Amino acid sequence: MCNGYTQQQICLMSQLQQLWEQHVYWTRFFILSTAADLADLKCVTNRLLRNPKDFAQLLAPVYGAKTAGEFQKLFTQHLLIAADLVNAAKNGETEKADCARKKWYQNADEIARFLCSVNPYWSEKKWQEMLHSHLAMTEKEAALRLQGNYAADIQVFDEIENQALNMANYMFCGMIKRPFHQGRQ
Repeated sequence: MCNGYTQQQICLMSQLQQLWEQHVYWTRFFILSTAADLADLKCVTNRLLRNPKDFAQLLAPVYGAKTAGEFQKLFTQHLLIAADLVNAAKNGETEKADCARKKWYQNADEIARFLCSVNPYWSEKKWQEMLHSHLAMTEKEAALRLQGNYAADIQVFDEIENQALNMANYMFCGMIKRPFHQGRQ
């Protein structure tokens, strides 16, 4: 035990932090590959889309396979909508970007509602605030990259990484308050 946490809890915290960091890193790599038309785009996209599956594997023992699968579906939609938004912005398709942005925020609200429905120690409002902040920063990161403003792009990514760790820690705190195997099945 370390600072009141069991070894199992420390492992969970580490895994959540890793998954949230992988989420923002692979999203960044997708933005970079898209902006520069890199040949690795398909491989990067495939790796990015593995992240929701990895989250589901971590959540399944705690909340059940059905609940983990629902989260995986919502989180995959989050990434696919983000890809549509980045591509529309790159191609100067303002109307398509606006539509994708609206869907992206609706999806964030769905994720927030879903998370608070499976764990009473998570606040829908708190998740919504964090996810909306994440979306705004990610869109800003992509816009700066597409504009070639690399210094500002990197600065925003530093903020995104810090915020991802905050989401991981919030998720962890809720999970350790709720005993295992008591989520929705």
